[in-house]
Amino acid sequence: MALHARTSPYIKQPAVQPTPTVQPSRKVRRKTYTKGEAILFTAFITIAAIMAVISLSMQAQIHSATQEIQAIEQSVAETQKQNTDLSIQVSELSTYERIWEKAQALGLTLNEKNVKVVPGQ
Repeated sequence: MALHARTSPYIKQPAVQPTPTVQPSRKVRRKTYTKGEAILFTAFITIAAIMAVISLSMQAQIHSATQEIQAIEQSVAETQKQNTDLSIQVSELSTYERIWEKAQALGLTLNEKNVKVVPGQ
């Protein structure tokens, strides 16, 4: 048997352990920004914030101006109404009959030689 083991047509090779396959390590790369990109990004955010503040302040000014305009328009409308009422009172109080009654109550008489005709409005 020992002889048979030596004369075997197959040559036994030592068992080789398979080498573990090494997978390439994937490094997790973080996104890094350069100084210039960071400065541009910061400048963009700053400008956007400033524009937003300016826009809000302009809207506030427009709103206050609109309120002032509405208050003035109401005042004008009230004054026009008062003027209309007063002009109606003037036309009622300036009738010929009323003036003649007041003149007679004060003891005035009509002298036709002293009457002057004044054209009306």
